[in-house]
Amino acid sequence: MSLYHPALLLTGVLLTALGLLGLSLQLGWRKNASRRPHHILFFAVCAGVVVCLALAFAVGQRWWALLPALALLLLMPRTRPGRAGHWRLALACAFAYGLGAWGAW
Repeated sequence: MSLYHPALLLTGVLLTALGLLGLSLQLGWRKNASRRPHHILFFAVCAGVVVCLALAFAVGQRWWALLPALALLLLMPRTRPGRAGHWRLALACAFAYGLGAWGAW
């Protein structure tokens, strides 16, 4: 197991936490207290995907499999929170990351 395998797993855990926190915001639970952690997790996930890309590139794995997930994550600020486009893009990000992590494994 290479160094980027734990990075892929950690980023997946962060993305899952981000999705669950976003779902709680969408449903109206703890709206004011959760916005800052949601944004911090978003930046941590973006950084994690970039680190996974760099590590996969360094060991000669399929780093390009994670590019769609990174592209979708970078599109996320263009959507309005609470709207259907935001959570749909979040689901697309999670799906793209899952496929990309599987492809880069």
